[in-house]
Amino acid sequence: MKKNVIAMAGVACMAALLTACAGSGTKTETTAAGQKESAGKLVMVTNAEFPPYEYYDKNEIVGIDADIARAIADKLGVELDIEDMAFDSLIPAVQSGKADFTAAGMTVNEDRKKNVDFTDTYAEAAQVIIVKEGSEIKTPDDLTGKKIGVQTGTTGDIYADDIENAEVNRYNKGMEAVMALSQDKIDAVIIDREPAKVFVKENAGLVILDEAFTEEEYAIAIKKGNKELLDKMNSAIKELKESGELKKIVDKYITAE
Repeated sequence: MKKNVIAMAGVACMAALLTACAGSGTKTETTAAGQKESAGKLVMVTNAEFPPYEYYDKNEIVGIDADIARAIADKLGVELDIEDMAFDSLIPAVQSGKADFTAAGMTVNEDRKKNVDFTDTYAEAAQVIIVKEGSEIKTPDDLTGKKIGVQTGTTGDIYADDIENAEVNRYNKGMEAVMALSQDKIDAVIIDREPAKVFVKENAGLVILDEAFTEEEYAIAIKKGNKELLDKMNSAIKELKESGELKKIVDKYITAE
């Protein structure tokens, strides 16, 4: 399901943001020091069904990805709008220019790299397997021939197709897959580790297998070819890592077990 103040001067700032921002409208303001700072806006899309990376707290989208994106926007001197949509609509929204980027606990893989550019990774993650207590499924190898629930468009969805003779049931939300497991409609759920911890904590009788299904890395996806925005975001991510701010964001949502 992450996280050298960048000075942007007049013309360079405006050109970069006009390239980066999808119809967001950019203007500049002159400071007392005579420098021009951006008053533009970036649009981020996410799927706010993925705690602790993105979820709703009342009417606000919060979580690791949301906080990292806001920290990046602060360093770039722009406002940030976060929009919620189905996971499998995120990359198309970036490709079409409806959004500038997506941060959604998104795993970097070769298929996605054909359609978008990824920033440097900001978190390591894993796909894990949730089963009911007492299940005969003990390892990933035991998924052969089973009914497996996944969230549409996630890497769990992609990898589940490789399981021999498995029946893959796709759901719009991870919680819907978990509920189907609780109701014995499926045998297991493949989903990212941190959301899995939340779902298991909130639903009695479920457990996470010790052996991960896959190991992976998360990054922010940007429209292919938008090198200016990619470079600026990578610089901001590097600074967040070096300053320890990224770790603080992650630690705020993921506590030691």
